[in-house]
Amino acid sequence: MATPAVPVASLGEVQPAELYLDGSWRPAAVLGWRFGDDGTCRARVRVEWPGGPRVVWAPLELLRLPEPPPAADVVVPVPRSSLPEVHRSAAPVPRPRPAGDVHPGRWTPGGVPGSRQRPQTWREDHPHPELLPRRDYELQLYRLQIELRKLQRRVEERGERVAVVVEGRDAAGTSGAVRRLAEHLDPRGARVVTAPAAGPVRLAVSAVPAAGGIVLFDRSWYGGPAVAAGAAGPDLLRSLARSELLLVAGGLRLVKLWFSVSRGEQRTRLALRNDGASLSARDLATLDRWDDDTAAEEAVFAATSTPSAPWTVVRANDRRRARLEVMRHVLTVLDHPGRDDVVGPPDPLLVQPAPVPVGA
Repeated sequence: MATPAVPVASLGEVQPAELYLDGSWRPAAVLGWRFGDDGTCRARVRVEWPGGPRVVWAPLELLRLPEPPPAADVVVPVPRSSLPEVHRSAAPVPRPRPAGDVHPGRWTPGGVPGSRQRPQTWREDHPHPELLPRRDYELQLYRLQIELRKLQRRVEERGERVAVVVEGRDAAGTSGAVRRLAEHLDPRGARVVTAPAAGPVRLAVSAVPAAGGIVLFDRSWYGGPAVAAGAAGPDLLRSLARSELLLVAGGLRLVKLWFSVSRGEQRTRLALRNDGASLSARDLATLDRWDDDTAAEEAVFAATSTPSAPWTVVRANDRRRARLEVMRHVLTVLDHPGRDDVVGPPDPLLVQPAPVPVGA
């Protein structure tokens, strides 16, 4: 078989599967996958064969992944009616103290001497009792990225235009989610637009995709982070909302996602950016702006979350769960024929419509 024209995406751990050969399903293992010059995706599969195992390239249509095993412990989710508003912070968290001022029960940017344990701030305003294990995350990520590639092929065939907007506060995890969304999409039909360092608040119309294209906006749909647009004033926001409605009416398929983290988890992530060193002046300014950013967030939802272009809030204290649920939401909103049942609907405890004040 010819040498692949593009690098092979190898899995960190071999995944069991079945391959359809000679009229029957044979035990196999998925080693990785690649995209050809024509945009088709093929999996690298080791299959049992008379005389010994063989490694072959197979189309996704001939591959069947096993159903994930049931969880050992059944966790009863928290009722939605008992949860606080998704975009608000938990109880106020004091600013981290200097590394030399260690106090029992408090965490500092440098950490408690003799302890390498990460603060459990992700538990704030989070409906699940544990973080998603890496093994489960990687298996689900692999399945969902295959479905995203199928979706891209359908967008190309139909000549659709898709824009996925990922917004949120600083350290909410938007960039990591966008990287996972775009990781194995064909770069000839998908691209990422990141927020510029500075510039006016205006809709990024020049970056809207052409027919058959997908663009992922990483905090750049309003020319920069949406919280900056929210602080600019209601008149500007209403103008942006009208522009969104015109784009949607013109055929753009627009998906808007807002990543939300609690105040304590944002503080922890900002501190860990510096590998335990002291928080920078920029990080401290971000923490001091929490209440102002909350007001700006509410203003964005009130003015720009419309029936044609609604905001969807993703509770992102658990990065892995947030990335998977974003993929599920995109695959649900932009449904495509042949979607695998293993995708499932997004978790309603983590993915919810943006709260809009009454009368907004």
